[in-house]
Amino acid sequence: MNAESDERGGAAAPADPAPAAGDGHKSVTGDVTEGVVKEERELGSRAPGFIKASRALHLSWQVGVFVVGLAVVAAGVVMLPLPGPGWLVIFGGMAIWATEFVWAQLVLRWTRRKVTEAAQRALDPKVRQRNIILTVIGLVIIAVLVGIYVWKFGIVMPWKIDE
Repeated sequence: MNAESDERGGAAAPADPAPAAGDGHKSVTGDVTEGVVKEERELGSRAPGFIKASRALHLSWQVGVFVVGLAVVAAGVVMLPLPGPGWLVIFGGMAIWATEFVWAQLVLRWTRRKVTEAAQRALDPKVRQRNIILTVIGLVIIAVLVGIYVWKFGIVMPWKIDE
C-alpha cells in the first residue's frame, strides 16, 4: 500500500510540489474563522541553514534544543505545586521544542486549536448567561451554608486573645 493513497488498492495521488518542510514558508490552511484565514508554518526544523547543512552540527543543535526545552518543562512541572506560572513555563518549553521537533509543533497546534475553541464557546452569549446563573446559584448556596454554620456555632476564633 502506498503512503499517498487514500484507499486500499487505490492509485497513489501525485505529490504536490510543495516546498520542503522546515524551509520557513507559510502555508494557508482551510481553517477560516469569521473571514480570517489562519496561516500555519510548515512542520520541521527552524534551525539556520548553515546548521542544517552539516548532519553532525544539526544533530548537536537538536540535542541542545531538547536539553534546554527539557529544563524549561521540568521547571514548569516543579512550579505546578509551588508558586509560579507552571503551565505557562511548560508551554514555553514546548514552544522551545517546537522550534526543532515536529511532534511538539503538532502538540502546540492541537493545544492552540482547543484553547481557541474553548474561548469561542465561553464567549457565546447563551453559555455566558448559563455560567453567570450557575455561579450566582453556587454563591447563594455557599452563603446559606455559611449563615447556617455561623447561626448554629457562632464565630469562634482559633486563637485565645484573652489569655
